Amino acid sequence: MRRANAVFIALLLLVAPASATPSRYVDLVSTEAALRWINAYRAKPDPAGVPAIVQALSRLSAFKDPEQAGAYVGFIAGVIGAEPAKAETLIGRMLPLPAGDQWVIVRAIAYSGHPEWRTLLRRFADRLPARQVMIDKYLAGTLPTLYQYAPEPSVSAWDSVRNTLSGRKPPKPLVLEPGPELLDTYWGHYFATGQARPITRIVAMLPWSKEKDSIEKLTLGSMAKFTLASNAVRDVELLAILKRLREHRPRAIAAILTEVIDAAETVETARLRKDAM
Repeated sequence: MRRANAVFIALLLLVAPASATPSRYVDLVSTEAALRWINAYRAKPDPAGVPAIVQALSRLSAFKDPEQAGAYVGFIAGVIGAEPAKAETLIGRMLPLPAGDQWVIVRAIAYSGHPEWRTLLRRFADRLPARQVMIDKYLAGTLPTLYQYAPEPSVSAWDSVRNTLSGRKPPKPLVLEPGPELLDTYWGHYFATGQARPITRIVAMLPWSKEKDSIEKLTLGSMAKFTLASNAVRDVELLAILKRLREHRPRAIAAILTEVIDAAETVETARLRKDAM
């Protein structure tokens, strides 16, 4: 888990303020420079510059470890979804990529929410030959997309009784497993779009910051809490989203959101960082 969080910690510590304007001529010699560009993107979207970022990240081996590439995947997916008319051109300019990096484009297309994402996968399949099995599974619906996620998949009381009597195990729901990579992916999607939807999924992880029986859940919930506050310190629009969400969440989540909002407004995130660690 420590390794999986490495990229996101770097993202928090090294990004430029959200109000900065991304430069088409950004210094592409480090992942830190790319991360600063990504974090500034939503203030003034520059989709034409995204293919160069993707190519640079590939050269820098940023996609080598999928567990540490979530923020990049989420960002590329967000750009594709936010620019449906330009998506095919943008994806074409992101390619070619080495065989080992082609998974990023496949997953980003599937995660994009583009109304024709399946058509895009079919259209680019020949240029992504190393990931044909992955493409086929997304097209068949046997791999989950970005918002097929439930923190605690529920089974109805009747289904529980029926499964007990029959001795059958309920089928495992087709959802993404919660973890640091998914947290990073939602943040990347937010950095591309500025939308509330990925933030709502991060907020859904907050109850785990009080978890007492699972170190994995406790760590993930604490990181969700800390990253929300740390980013909201610099991002007034994110802070406004959190305040709106607080009004429509159960009391337990609203109480944790109040802690996050207070830490952001008073720039007192050190305690949350310590709790997360």
